[in-house]
Amino acid sequence: MQRRTFLRSTAVAALAAVPLTTSLSGSASAADVPVATLAQLQSAINSAAPGDRIVVADGTYTVPSGSAINISGKNGTAAAQITIVSKTRGGAVLRGERGFVLSDSSNITVSGFSFRQSTTMEIPADCSSIRLTRNDFQLADNGDPYWLVVRADDSKIDRNHFHNKTTAGIFIVVDGTGKTAMAQNLHIFRNHFSDHSFTGANGGEPIRLGVSGRALSEANAVVEYNLFERCDGDPEAISVKSSKNTIRYNTIRDSRGGIVLRHGNRSVVEGNYLIDGIDGVRIYGNDHRIVNNYLSGLSGRALVIGSGTTRDHNSGETPDQRTGNDACDRAVIVHNSLIGNTGSLSGETRAYEPQDVTVADNLLVGDAGSLVAMGATTGFTWQSNLLWGAAADGNIPAGGFTRADPLLSQGADGVLRLSSGSPAIGAATLAGAAVADDIDGDQRGSVRDIGADEYATAPALRHPLTTADVGPNAA
Repeated sequence: MQRRTFLRSTAVAALAAVPLTTSLSGSASAADVPVATLAQLQSAINSAAPGDRIVVADGTYTVPSGSAINISGKNGTAAAQITIVSKTRGGAVLRGERGFVLSDSSNITVSGFSFRQSTTMEIPADCSSIRLTRNDFQLADNGDPYWLVVRADDSKIDRNHFHNKTTAGIFIVVDGTGKTAMAQNLHIFRNHFSDHSFTGANGGEPIRLGVSGRALSEANAVVEYNLFERCDGDPEAISVKSSKNTIRYNTIRDSRGGIVLRHGNRSVVEGNYLIDGIDGVRIYGNDHRIVNNYLSGLSGRALVIGSGTTRDHNSGETPDQRTGNDACDRAVIVHNSLIGNTGSLSGETRAYEPQDVTVADNLLVGDAGSLVAMGATTGFTWQSNLLWGAAADGNIPAGGFTRADPLLSQGADGVLRLSSGSPAIGAATLAGAAVADDIDGDQRGSVRDIGADEYATAPALRHPLTTADVGPNAA
């Protein structure tokens, strides 16, 4: 069989088309407005017009108690943003109770600041198209528990560093108007989340998309190409409590938290690396798609197909009922690699078992315990999974797998991929899987391989992210 070597995913090309820079240096333009005091900054904001670029001199700016830097009633355009930027990245440090307070504004970019304030920064629902880029967030550790709350539609949070929190609270909370709506079309990408060391059982997520009462609302958020390191404040590094979101191409390393579809329906978890941490991917709700993920070296549960205290959440529930788990129904779990985890693929024992889930074309490798340890299930489809290692097969149905050495080879990036002659090559059988590429960005073609990796001889285009790929100085 001839293997392709040069085809690559259109997703990689699409990423290259994302606008990357808000310049923080270089020659001034006619619209540049230099400021060096809080009073000058406020005056420049009050007078700003589309296309203006307010450049804040390096230094520490302490906002007096009860005051703020107000961005109110200011509207740039998609082609001519109003930009407020630190002269050098991280050079303008904002201290005090509050920093920027937005209201009734759109097409505003805030870039390059070091936020050291003590209260939550908010992008409220009466704003839209707000971008926070290349900032450093380390708010006062004894201040408000939430560092950034997003309620506005069409916001972008990119190339920031959120780090060093020891108390309960969340780096980014996404909400909406009222009690049930969600902010629409949020894009969170190329951020670095690190060192959340809260030791409690719950309440220290880096990202929470929604909350129980908003679970049935579609958000259409995309969380991609973010790096999470030492995020130990909660078992959920990315906690999804809303519907129709995409979580893709992120790397979670050395962290307690994993990716959890806690509430909501119709989300996609694709192409993520979860390496050398504790928890992996856990899913509840209906019609999710879990594809091309690489879970390795996890000491907890790698992939959990959740049971529920209810079959489905609905609009008539009480608040207490909504906080319970709803069983995972009709998920498609395909082309994932689970390698060297303490707990591989498992279920739970709540009253409502998961139903009608497809588990196909996955690679499970381990040397301890059982590779599959499901609780009660109904109507599952098990197909073309490949198992290997000293671990027991577990309770996977006999017709749903084969056992053979996948002939894995470790790359320079530490990832175990298929090598020539692997029995995984060309062995995927799930019809209609519609998996265009693999975790590396290689096209799968019409004959697909088992696991997250499609065998190729050309170098991978996607790898586990490093600090060079994310944060204020990323490309």
